[in-house]
Amino acid sequence: MAKGVKPRVKVPKTAGAGDTITIKTLISHKMESGQRKDDDGNIIPRSIINRFTADFNGQNVIDVTLEPAISTNPFFEFEAVVPESGEFTFTWYDDDGSVYDESKKIEVS
Repeated sequence: MAKGVKPRVKVPKTAGAGDTITIKTLISHKMESGQRKDDDGNIIPRSIINRFTADFNGQNVIDVTLEPAISTNPFFEFEAVVPESGEFTFTWYDDDGSVYDESKKIEVS
């Protein structure tokens, strides 16, 4: 994982079968536009999160394409229905080629 980039995810640990849960995600990321210069006058390369996905047990729940105007440290909150116990996988794609992911399990009763 790139220096300073850290995903954080909040998923309930348990839910009832068929419940709708709220998921919150945040990724600490500077979102460099490629238009700023460092102290030596060199252009800082562009590095922007351009896509976010969440899957549950291999099935896509959300797939978001982000535009260059996205803020630093993007936050997403969304709902998902959980029919069974399983694992959510969250993935953030950086246009510099980096990929960041985080997984969270949920137990359904």
